[in-house]
This record gives sequence, C-alpha cells and structure tokens, in this order.
Amino acid sequence: MGNTTHQYGKVILAGAGPGDPELITIKTVRYLQQADVVLTDRLVSNDILEKYVHKDAEIIYVGKQCRTGPSTPQATINELLVMHAAEGKLVVRLKGGDVSIFSNILDELQTLTENKIPYEIIPGVTAALGSSAYAGIPLTARGYSTAVRLLTFYKSDVVSEEYWQELAATNDTLVFYMSAETLNGVVENLVKNNIAADKLLAVVEQATTPLQNVYISSLYDYGRTAIQPSFLSPSLIIIGKVVGLHEQFKWLENSNTHEHYFTTINSNASIHQNIIAE
Repeated sequence: MGNTTHQYGKVILAGAGPGDPELITIKTVRYLQQADVVLTDRLVSNDILEKYVHKDAEIIYVGKQCRTGPSTPQATINELLVMHAAEGKLVVRLKGGDVSIFSNILDELQTLTENKIPYEIIPGVTAALGSSAYAGIPLTARGYSTAVRLLTFYKSDVVSEEYWQELAATNDTLVFYMSAETLNGVVENLVKNNIAADKLLAVVEQATTPLQNVYISSLYDYGRTAIQPSFLSPSLIIIGKVVGLHEQFKWLENSNTHEHYFTTINSNASIHQNIIAE
C-alpha cells in the first residue's frame, strides 16, 4: 500500500521592518526571492514587493486597517496559508515590523500546527526600534531609562486603572502601538495619575519612511500645542524622559507632508492581486 501522507509546502512568517525597505533582513529577502506566494500586510513598503519578490510569485494583499477601513478577516488569511501550503508551495507571510509584536501570529501559528504545516519565524525590526532610531530618541539612554514597555491602547478596556497608576509612576520608556486614535485617552490617564512633568510625549508618524514626521509635546500641554489631533497610519507614541533627547540627537528633519506612504485598502479590490508584471 502506498504512502498517502500529504506533503505540504512551507510557510515563512517574516517581518518586513517598519517602513524603510532597507531595514528588511537578508534572510527574509532570500525567502521572498524563492517564494511561490507572498501574503503581505498593508504596512509593507511597495519597494520591498517590487525589488525583492520573485517575478513569478503571486502576491496576495491581506492587509488590515483596524478601525479605519476595510480589512481582511484573520480566518481568510489562515485559510489562504493552508490552501497554498497544501499545494506544496513556499509561502511567505510578510508582516510589517516584527512578526511577534502586536500581530496575529498566534492565530497563524495555531493554524499551521493544527494542519501540521512546516514553518519558520523570521524576526524583523519592530516599529518601536525603527521609530526611536529615526527620531533620535534612544529608548534606554543611560540616566534616563533602564527599560522599555511595549503597549497598546487600541480600546479603553485593555489597560486597567491600576496599571495606569503604575505606568504614570514608572521611569520605564513607554511605547504605544496602534494607539494614535486613542491618544487623548492615553494622555488623560497618565496626567490623571500625576505622571512627572519631565516625561514628554512624541508621536512618530510614518516612521523610517521619506514621509516621517515627529511631533513633541508636554503631556500637560497636550491639546494646547501645535501637535496634530490626528495622525496618518502608522503612528507610534513614545513617552518618557528620553523624548527630551530628540531635539539634540534628531538626524532627520520632518517631511512636513501629509501624504500616505503605505497604500490604503480599497474595499472594492480583490485581495488576490499580482503586482509584478509578467
């Protein structure tokens, strides 16, 4: 009796970095050049797809826009991973930033293991590191901070009142992902809990891209300064004493433009698209 074991392909879960296409890892580029299928997030530079993906690969857009627009359901992404791997293909699941920081990698890992599909995880430069570096804000500068907390406040119930008290008191640098739309709440909760006045707020908009802008404000003056009330996606929030180093160590000027670097999702477009011309 013949061997009926199904031979799957392989899935590579890889980080593309925070925006600058040169911040992608060599290992991820190598897999993109070998891939049969690339499932890409919205926050991946088009330059990466155009320069590094094999010309015969199928590129499938599976982006998400949180609360601001249409998104590809996670269940659909999981089905695509299984479908293409079942055809024996090498699939690269390309995520913005790092694959393990505020992504849906757990759902995808569970899907892959449940279906016994081989996979690898390749890290990428996460937004906190890219944003701070390109803004000249060393996150754990000696004498300013000895730790960093990566957080999110995308909805009001993800941070408890007790934790807000701790966050206001700590000298750790605070970095909030996916929280630009709820920034008012972040500021209000920290001020309400008497955060020190020498801890400043930075919003890094479209970090590491040619359209980067950095906005600095006192938490207590927020709302009465020139800082924008809304920001383009993605925007990262950095809070702490280290933000005060920006003015001294910034090495990029603000673009002072308000164009989108990353493509917004068209709700009428199919997620199955191949942008590489034959």
